Amino acid sequence: MQVTTVASQQRMRARVSLIASILLGLVFLISGSGKVIGFGEMPGQTIEFLDVIIPDVLLTPAMASFIGHIFLPYIIPWIELCLGILLILSIWPRFMAIISLLLSMAFMASNSWLISQGIEEFPSCECFGIWEEIFGTLTPLQSLLIDIGLFALSLTIIFVRPGIFFSSPQWLTKLGEKKTNTGS
Repeated sequence: MQVTTVASQQRMRARVSLIASILLGLVFLISGSGKVIGFGEMPGQTIEFLDVIIPDVLLTPAMASFIGHIFLPYIIPWIELCLGILLILSIWPRFMAIISLLLSMAFMASNSWLISQGIEEFPSCECFGIWEEIFGTLTPLQSLLIDIGLFALSLTIIFVRPGIFFSSPQWLTKLGEKKTNTGS
């Protein structure tokens, strides 16, 4: 009887973690793809936020140029896109959730700052790239609520998912075994 209960708890934890992983992955997939398709678009409020939080000693002209012209408009969208795909496929979900946790904390900080500056100053967050042009924009408060949800989903994956830290889905493990067996 005890074995059945433990097995059913593991199955439930796996399902909850899978649902959290898919939801988190979809948000990052949509956000990242909207920014990647928009290719290089950079919301001005992000630069203003970074100018406020990064000390002048660290924000040299070269660093500011890298952050504003390369890291934020090109690298972060690809990170979001890859993160979304890997979460949906359940490849290293705990590790991906930790990266998601860090991103969502940065987004929460940015959106909290936007809210503190007032709705007149920053009426939209521009978080989903070109998808906002099609489906409508989000206010910083709406975006902050989404970020809190992303944070909660990340924690769910980290603490609820059964198995080892760098676990992979069974289909990927079996795929690797088949290649090894056929390659011998």
